Amino acid sequence: MKALRRKDRAITDDEALALLNAAEYGVLSTVSENGKAYGVPLNYCVIDDCIYFHCAVEGQKIDNIRNNNSVSFCAVGNTKLLPEKFGTLYESVIVSGEIEEVFESDKQLALEGLLHKYSAEFIEEGLKYIEDLREKTKVFKITIKNVTGKARKK
Repeated sequence: MKALRRKDRAITDDEALALLNAAEYGVLSTVSENGKAYGVPLNYCVIDDCIYFHCAVEGQKIDNIRNNNSVSFCAVGNTKLLPEKFGTLYESVIVSGEIEEVFESDKQLALEGLLHKYSAEFIEEGLKYIEDLREKTKVFKITIKNVTGKARKK
């Protein structure tokens, strides 16, 4: 991986992981069998420094993952346009890693993690929702190999 060009905007790994935990959504980037890049926004959660997400049981994302389990994931935190400076305040994190489908207890853990992140006020209803649709969804885990964060704070 290339070194960060703007080293003055680098944030620590701990700050990058905190941003990854806090961001509302991220973009998963994969590569197809014929070398075409594909990025898709998705909801996710972080458990034990791994990224988890759920999806349908088939589609381009899954085809790409079967072809190549190396992925990139990007999340953006707070932003604010600075039109007078022709710039933006921002914070972002990019992760690279390997992806795999998870099953059984890991799948349940991930689905409950998503429930706690996005629907914490509806845990009981969410657990029932998970139970009803558990077999109609796939869950994947990205094992983080590298994390890079940067921010413009002023």
